[in-house]
Amino acid sequence: MIDHMTLHVSNLHRSAEFYSRLLGPLGYERKFNTDDVVSFKERGSAGDPGGDLWLSPSEAPLAPLHLAFHAGTTRDVQEFHRCGLAAGGRDNGAPGPRTYHPGYYACFILDPDGNNIEAVMHDYSPNGSASGSL
Repeated sequence: MIDHMTLHVSNLHRSAEFYSRLLGPLGYERKFNTDDVVSFKERGSAGDPGGDLWLSPSEAPLAPLHLAFHAGTTRDVQEFHRCGLAAGGRDNGAPGPRTYHPGYYACFILDPDGNNIEAVMHDYSPNGSASGSL
């Protein structure tokens, strides 16, 4: 349904470095990298070669938003969280099951502008029977 998304950021260089480290565990890589815009695309994905997520600088006050990325395994979620903290993000929910619906396993990181960035898988099973669990 969504082709691409742009996040307006207060510091393009800082946010580009943050998202490079944060999204690496989920298979995203930087595609465009200019003084005006940075984009990320999932490795090996088809479609628009430009990117799925774009970062663009903004002078205006920013309103935080929530953005969730699909993760294939609990390890991906845990690595996303670890990389987000290492990149300077703030913890907004450690990796673990959530009560939103059965099988929901996620973590939350606040990016440098206060956006709530999530990695989530929807087929978690504590007994390990789901394809994406540990």
